[in-house]
Amino acid sequence: MSGDGWNRRRFVGLLARTAAAAAALPAAAACGAPSDPVASSPAPSTTPTAPGASAGASGRQRESAGPRPLLTGTYTSVEGGGKGIGLADYDPGTGRVTGRGVLAEVDDPSYLAVHPDGRVLYAVNEREDGAVSAVRLSDRRVLGSRSTGGEAPCHLSVHPGGRWLLSANYGSGSVAVHPIDASGALGERTGLVTHSTPPPGPGQRGPHAHQIVTGPDGNHVLAVDLGTDTVYTYRLDEGAGTLEEVARARTRAGAGPRHLTFHPGGRHAYLANEVDNTVAVCAYDPDTGRLSIGEAQSTGTGSGTNHPAQILVTSDGSYAFLANRGHNSLTRYAVEAEGARLRPLGTVPVGGDFPRQIAFSPDGGLLFAANQRSGTVSVFHVADGGELRPAGEPFPSPVAVCALPL
Repeated sequence: MSGDGWNRRRFVGLLARTAAAAAALPAAAACGAPSDPVASSPAPSTTPTAPGASAGASGRQRESAGPRPLLTGTYTSVEGGGKGIGLADYDPGTGRVTGRGVLAEVDDPSYLAVHPDGRVLYAVNEREDGAVSAVRLSDRRVLGSRSTGGEAPCHLSVHPGGRWLLSANYGSGSVAVHPIDASGALGERTGLVTHSTPPPGPGQRGPHAHQIVTGPDGNHVLAVDLGTDTVYTYRLDEGAGTLEEVARARTRAGAGPRHLTFHPGGRHAYLANEVDNTVAVCAYDPDTGRLSIGEAQSTGTGSGTNHPAQILVTSDGSYAFLANRGHNSLTRYAVEAEGARLRPLGTVPVGGDFPRQIAFSPDGGLLFAANQRSGTVSVFHVADGGELRPAGEPFPSPVAVCALPL
């Protein structure tokens, strides 16, 4: 949300308590499932696994092999929250999710990302004294935690080279860099930049870094700050692990930018603005890292209170989906003009309350929505034409704020 302070996660309310009983995960090792679904699941494939298998809007081949791991993030320090990083299986064909317990007991793992080689999972520890943790997936061993140097880290990503972890501290408006060693463990922080300028936007008392991600060129890192209405572009020194600012792009005052995603063509990106309930198409220059933010446009959610959370684009660049907290829906867009235009196609009920984060399965055939207030994960089939079809009933998961299908 857009309010100040690291305890924004407590925006859960009584609904989380009522969902807690239903959200208890089954014990591990159900009949017919692998004893350790993380360690024994095969790597995702983009090639056909069976004759006649279909490809949906993603343009990638849908998997039809056995169950895949689904990891979930939560808050452990709120009533009704989880015990750590949740573990489940999902069927890539049907979308059915089966709980497997807890992968690792780490504090407030509200956002998750996996290393490019698939061996290690990273989680933010969204607390006042912020940290990031590493978990080895083969044996679920926690490889340690490192301070982010700020408050309430809410997002992290791994640089494509696999040697650096990037994280965003919401509470203190800063971004951090940590080295990743050969085992996947994290070293001491090598970089920390605080967004001290420009001044905060309307209703904000300071910067609030909400996301940090590497640009499609691989040479630039972009940080989205809700508090300063700015997207900062940095160059990462891959030898020293430090960030040097090279450009800034400002939204309109009070937009509250939250999440940026790139079109696969690499020349455009889409920005979800949390505070003013809009999205914007951006032009991106991979040579300079400069982002140019276009006119804000409607989310299609009407006049009620709504806070966009995250926007995704299919791997073929044809469709985009936006999670709406408040309206509790997913807005569907057709992507046109080689990424330069979003055309609204309507909204679909998300089947839960307050969809905080959304993610595609590796083959692009499924979309997962983590619904914070209802404590559920909704699953949708991504069909041709950008249609979304519910894949059964939502899966109960305590204070679900992140879903990561592997």
